Amino acid sequence: QVQLVESGGGLVQTGGSLKLSCAASLRTFSSYTMGWFRQAPGKEREFVASISWRVGITSYADSVKGRFTISRDNAKNTVYLQMDNLKPEDTAVYYCNAQYTVVYWGQGTQVTVSS
Repeated sequence: QVQLVESGGGLVQTGGSLKLSCAASLRTFSSYTMGWFRQAPGKEREFVASISWRVGITSYADSVKGRFTISRDNAKNTVYLQMDNLKPEDTAVYYCNAQYTVVYWGQGTQVTVSS
């Protein structure tokens, strides 16, 4: 059974940093494009960042460019999201996503940024 398990969320003040991790129980992890999405209360889930499976090409939402960094460690089947200079509008549940022939989602981890 495929599982994506996020960790690293929490409460942080404006300007602070957090690093999210997503451990994936995927046999062919390196074949998947990995991504992070988020959903704030009352809003739709939105794309945050992704990293391709082969050469690690990254993509970011405009709202997080220059502040967030996505990376992956194929040897550990883990994808990371380093979040710096956090803002209150970054408050959301953050979900890990794996895409190949199918799409998998994690259960989410809460990130709260206080002003």
